[in-house]
Amino acid sequence: MISLNIEKTLGFISKENVFAYEAQVKAAQEALENGTGKGNDFLGWLHLPSSITKEHLADLKATAQTLRDNCEVVVVAGIGGSYLGARAVIEALSNSFTWLQDKKTAPVILYAGHNIGEDYLYELTEYLKDKKFGVINISKSGTTTETALAFRLLKKQCEDQRGKDMAKKVIVAITDAKKGAARVTADNEGYKSFIIPDNVGGRFSVLTPVGLLPIAIAGFDIEKLVAGAVAMEKACGKDVPFAENPAAIYAATRNELYKNGKKIEILVNYNPKLHYVSEWWKQLYGESEGKENKGIFPAAVDFSTDLHSMGQWIQEGERTIYETVISVEKTQYSLQVPSDEANLDGLNFLAGKHVDEVNKMAELGTQLAHVDGGVPNMRIVIPALNEESIGGLLYFFEIACGISGYILGVNPFNQPGVEAYKKNMFALLNKPGYEEESKAIQARL
Repeated sequence: MISLNIEKTLGFISKENVFAYEAQVKAAQEALENGTGKGNDFLGWLHLPSSITKEHLADLKATAQTLRDNCEVVVVAGIGGSYLGARAVIEALSNSFTWLQDKKTAPVILYAGHNIGEDYLYELTEYLKDKKFGVINISKSGTTTETALAFRLLKKQCEDQRGKDMAKKVIVAITDAKKGAARVTADNEGYKSFIIPDNVGGRFSVLTPVGLLPIAIAGFDIEKLVAGAVAMEKACGKDVPFAENPAAIYAATRNELYKNGKKIEILVNYNPKLHYVSEWWKQLYGESEGKENKGIFPAAVDFSTDLHSMGQWIQEGERTIYETVISVEKTQYSLQVPSDEANLDGLNFLAGKHVDEVNKMAELGTQLAHVDGGVPNMRIVIPALNEESIGGLLYFFEIACGISGYILGVNPFNQPGVEAYKKNMFALLNKPGYEEESKAIQARL
């Protein structure tokens, strides 16, 4: 089970003040449970893990097997919450070098629709030219520019290379139940489809088919992933005492730090496989809390890599930051430092030690240095990089985000600010229906 330690924040804030949030946390939990808070039409994620049926998982696994049997590559087309959750889990659980190996046990998972880079899309389509590939199109509306553009390219290429009949077999739509362009396309073309629930926003959707299908195609156990989330759902339930509820304490601690001038939260990992967990977390908290000129800025670093780039700023820069460290208790493999007769690098004092022991001492030494330098530290420990631990970690961050957003006083489940760039982009591209906006923006330019 995941554990949280806030001891290294207590030189900066007091435990009494953190525990003084208990009533606010309770109110936030009750608002979530009873659907009385802001954004209450987007609470489908709250008890999603425990509501997932064996039949639903079996359907996802069967579809995943169809793509595994018929594809060398599967492209996940989505942006934001429609791809980050899947990528976070797949990258966390995958062998770092599988994609370089000749013999693969699962299709290579690639991503599109998360940028509008012409070179990226050209290079992707060139790579796919001699590949048996499939596509998962993830979009509630089917009209999100980045994803729709990529899917238009990939759909045509898949049909041209593999024929319409096979394309129907290896293109899957994850979209709205009844409406939207992606739904119409899926119904017209006869694609297998899964539903994105109306009451689950994109950044909370990793345990819907949005995340579960790509994760299953990549070869990971979605039943164990869900089981880990179910265990965390229970551990963070509204009836769990505040002092025993890690999500409640995390939400309270970060709000108390924010109140004391710590405006930036840096999520830290010491395992490169967690990079995309950080990217997923950044969207979750940034899009949920960054409203009404409020909200902690979510940043992330990969240590010890970034200790040699961002480490200087963290150690001695402006004291508006705190760190939340994700620590992985056990490695999957064992590798010991060898002895070297010449010892020119001076590392014989490490001979016989496991590499992870060196990494853990880097983690501890960095924590001590940063706390001494005026940076409060929280530490989240997960048992290992496996499906259960990652499932639990994802749900922990989700429930803590809901609580934290309500403590902050914002609606954690909308994202009105995301629309601003789209309106300008459509006006600049002269999209039909944006004639007045086009005139106005041209006048500005």
